[in-house]
Amino acid sequence: MDSTEMTGVHMNTTKKRVTNVRNMTVTAMLSAIAFVLMFLDTAVPFMPNFIKLDVSELPALIASFALGPVYGVIVCLVKNLIHLLMSQTGGIGELSNFVLGVAFVLPAGLIYHHKKSKKSAIIGAFVGALVMAIISFPSNLFVVYPVYYNFMPKDVIINTYQLLLPAVKIDTIEKCLLYFNVPFTFLKGLISAVVTIFIYQPIRPLLKGNN
Repeated sequence: MDSTEMTGVHMNTTKKRVTNVRNMTVTAMLSAIAFVLMFLDTAVPFMPNFIKLDVSELPALIASFALGPVYGVIVCLVKNLIHLLMSQTGGIGELSNFVLGVAFVLPAGLIYHHKKSKKSAIIGAFVGALVMAIISFPSNLFVVYPVYYNFMPKDVIINTYQLLLPAVKIDTIEKCLLYFNVPFTFLKGLISAVVTIFIYQPIRPLLKGNN
């Protein structure tokens, strides 16, 4: 290997190290923003008051698009690990949030990186929101709501949903989740998707370190 080749290898190695450091720095920043967004939740009139809307998956989706789906998953993991320190559900809420977040950002990132374009970003975000909504049904049914039952009886929870939609008979938790939580989760994903589509291109150079 001559001096020119050695210089090229050294430059490539240095560039790779700089890229890795930048990626981890951006991931840490987006994880911190996601953690803060978890606290900026709000009640919505068409859901029970114990269900809140937050857009903490937004930074994870941005990471998935800008850096790759693995980084989106890392943002989901880090924000929930930090939130675990103040968990009120023994980690069950954080586990569910992580699973749903991964169900959202992983397929979205994979689709976008298969062919990077605005169209694939839109398709990826839509598919991710749909997958997250579907996964939310078993996640809530078997993981989250059994924890809720320790604080609120099942019949009280069902009655809370029934009051929101009196014209339809809602007499099981499965119906509560199907009529309310699944569409709500899909809407939540779409909100993060729409915001990401609008802001991603302007902030992409900053995230990737391009001029």
